[in-house]
Amino acid sequence: QVQLVESGGGLVQPGGSLRLSCAASGSIFSINAMGWYRQAPGKQRELVALLTITSGGTTTYASSVKGRFTISRDNAKNTVYLQMNSLKPEDTALYYCNINFRGVGTRWGQGTQVTVSS
Repeated sequence: QVQLVESGGGLVQPGGSLRLSCAASGSIFSINAMGWYRQAPGKQRELVALLTITSGGTTTYASSVKGRFTISRDNAKNTVYLQMNSLKPEDTALYYCNINFRGVGTRWGQGTQVTVSS
């Protein structure tokens, strides 16, 4: 079994920054991809950032966060991060990490709340 534990959410003023972390524990298998999603009240869950380990190790971002958010990972700590800069009120949402493990499938974190408000 693999569990993902998220941390780093909180309340921040517009223009501020937060760094979300998602640590995997348990039986660790090869990873295909790691990503961050978010869901605001009344809105559909959307992909925020994706780090593809295979197929060239590329990163992709939602157009709304390009230039402001950065996804990265620490292989030694089995952790994926989302650095969030220049935060806007519309970034307010519950953020979920997920990791797709080869031969296992996708696992989700419990979610961490990000609120951007003055």
